[in-house]
Amino acid sequence: MKGKPCDQWTMKEVYTYYELVEETQQFVGHAMALHRDDSYLDQPAEITIDAIKLYMDSMQRFDNCKSPYIYPLYGLGGLPEGFSRLCAINGGTFMLNKDVDEILCDASGKAWAIKTGNEVAKATQFIGDASYFPSSKTRAAGKVIRAICLLDHPLANTDGAESAQIIIPAAQVKRRNDIYVCVISFAHFVASQGKYIAIVSTTCESANPSAEVQPGIDLLGKVLERFDSVSTLFAPVGSGREDKCYVSKSYDATSHFESAAHDVLSLYERITGTKLDMDISADLNEDE
Repeated sequence: MKGKPCDQWTMKEVYTYYELVEETQQFVGHAMALHRDDSYLDQPAEITIDAIKLYMDSMQRFDNCKSPYIYPLYGLGGLPEGFSRLCAINGGTFMLNKDVDEILCDASGKAWAIKTGNEVAKATQFIGDASYFPSSKTRAAGKVIRAICLLDHPLANTDGAESAQIIIPAAQVKRRNDIYVCVISFAHFVASQGKYIAIVSTTCESANPSAEVQPGIDLLGKVLERFDSVSTLFAPVGSGREDKCYVSKSYDATSHFESAAHDVLSLYERITGTKLDMDISADLNEDE
């Protein structure tokens, strides 16, 4: 592009400059840059170009990997297991099989402990999902439908892939929100040999959520079992700095976890007051 830098072009102007057809624009914006709506078209092109670069860098991160995504063996439960080991090494204490019955606050409203049964655990900061906190600290932020389907075959047109990530841009199915299809399988040790698990999800827009995921269901072929669930999404009403209760957002409809990663970065900044520096190049240079 000539005449001005990327941060002075909108993404819509970039698409027009390169004469990209609408279907290609939807693929680039939603499947590669992972934008969840088309508001990015009027934003600086630099944002989307950086997102595409991240996608391509992720494709090249691991040898013989044909995907920009990685998924933990034994499912997402492997992540808290890894965290627990790291936490224990650094002096953390786990209280297992304990419910959070109440968050105890002082006269000023600042949390100082959690109550579980007849026990009280004191702390200076409390970090958790919205389900652990009273409704006064959260707000409803929509609903999400998830259809969990059991299959005995890989998806068609995936060359027999043992996993898949499909994003159906909203515009292609006349919706406001994209539809996400995530497929994992026995290769990840989350299902019996020869079995696959497909999760189709989207943000609810009507009174018939199960019908809203049908375009994704149609891609699955024969379904052995299907389980639908509709969940309310919650978000914090404050930063957490005043009451020391740092609430994370509920998992949304996306299946690539980018929004979850952004929420973790937001939590870090709210708790510490500084942004997390994800650039390790400076540390590497110092070590050298």
